[in-house]
Amino acid sequence: MTLQEFCTEIDTLLEQPPGTVKGTDKLADMGNWDSMAVISFIAMADSKLQSSVTAKQISGCQTVADLAALFPGKVQG
Repeated sequence: MTLQEFCTEIDTLLEQPPGTVKGTDKLADMGNWDSMAVISFIAMADSKLQSSVTAKQISGCQTVADLAALFPGKVQG
């Protein structure tokens, strides 16, 4: 999956138009990034990336690019 596809997946789970989320976006500045988004992100990682990620790992991320870095070899770009 490319970083752009990854961002589009986050757009979908945050119910935003495609192209809204960028890799440099700070999670704290994203109004829809909340506990439900974290749960949805964990489910997306499982289904789309066939990878497990924990809420603790996610809490250590500050940007969308940090989230993508949780999946080395699965998200490129």
